Amino acid sequence: MTKDFFLAIEDRRSYYSLSKETVVPDKRIKEVIDHALQYSPSAFNSQSARLVVLTGQNHDQLWEITKDTLRMNVKKKDFTKTEEKIQSFKNAYGTVLFFEDQAIIDALQMQYKTYAENFPIWSNQSSGILQFVVWTSLEIEGFGASLQHYNPLIDDEVRKTWDISPHWKLIAQMPFGKPTAEPGDKAFTPIEDRVKYYQ
Repeated sequence: MTKDFFLAIEDRRSYYSLSKETVVPDKRIKEVIDHALQYSPSAFNSQSARLVVLTGQNHDQLWEITKDTLRMNVKKKDFTKTEEKIQSFKNAYGTVLFFEDQAIIDALQMQYKTYAENFPIWSNQSSGILQFVVWTSLEIEGFGASLQHYNPLIDDEVRKTWDISPHWKLIAQMPFGKPTAEPGDKAFTPIEDRVKYYQ
């Protein structure tokens, strides 16, 4: 599928109502995600991003882990709403887990001491770029997605379940699937309040 770049940016929204029905073959999902990872920029070309893509039972297991973890951290009277939200993510086709390899960040801090305090910031910025590229790429293919942050609550179980390196820091979770409802209207702050041009 092809789409104008600006339209793809506009159409990338947070979709919370998703189904397990796929819209492209798994091979295409891999191509899209691999391409996003390969060509998204990173500070000092560190290439510190790491991804884990979960589908099928692995995807379901992630959201069961998240639900069980939250059950221990959310008041019982508030848990029904939390459980419904987690179920909406589990209803999706798959989840992309975004990590940053802290061993690379640590090495850069040692090598370039002048910039040491900036490398974790730049790492997060690079991850944000990658998240946006993956999200928009999945949207172009016909998937809906959202970005979630249940880290660090689920970090230990995720690491143990999928044998994740202790150097990989979990940054975000992106459930994706076929949209079953459109997202709501989006309000915009006036653009003139957000950008200034000097010529």
